[in-house]
Amino acid sequence: MHSLKLISLILLFGVMFSSSCVSNTSDSQKRNKNIIKAIASDIKLDTATFAGGCFWSIEASFEQIEGVIEAVSGYAGGTKHNARYDLVSSGKTAHAEAVQIYYDPNKISFETLLDILFTAHDPTQLNRQGPDVGKQYRSVVFYHNGAQKEIVSQKIKDLSPVFVSPIVTLIEPLVAFYPAEDYHQDYEQKNPYQPYVLSISKPKIDLVARKFKALLKVSE
Repeated sequence: MHSLKLISLILLFGVMFSSSCVSNTSDSQKRNKNIIKAIASDIKLDTATFAGGCFWSIEASFEQIEGVIEAVSGYAGGTKHNARYDLVSSGKTAHAEAVQIYYDPNKISFETLLDILFTAHDPTQLNRQGPDVGKQYRSVVFYHNGAQKEIVSQKIKDLSPVFVSPIVTLIEPLVAFYPAEDYHQDYEQKNPYQPYVLSISKPKIDLVARKFKALLKVSE
């Protein structure tokens, strides 16, 4: 059973990562390798899919967390034919910029991932995050199963008193996730001095690092 599951997941990741509109083979294979290596090591991975503004910030916020095997920037909520950055960024598709997270549930829980998400973005802003305006920047948890749906519903109830304004995060089933073009992957790591990264992304990433210091990956 495990071997069949492994083969199925490898095929799934192969299809998923080849669907990027602008493909850089070496980067795609690197991300794919991280996930397959974890599966081959008999690590049972779970998946979470979140949207909370620009995916550069969300991806980097989770990449620094122990137990997160890979975080992939992409699009969710729309259809395959318009899962392209030029179209999604126009706000004329149903997609949200999203991040798909592959994680080891023995090291970090889905509930803790939600705590990180609600730190990495402002869930009270409707169809925007700071200077990024449009429904493509909406706050969404795309659940993969009934258990995730229940957990996020309860989490929003628990966190509501913490925020002055109502939480507007949507809870929707994940229909499909389409990885973004390769130049968006690990964007903050590759472009640390880009003005947007310095002024918008980095403060959010650093806030997550401070609040979840005990969960950060140990630097090699």
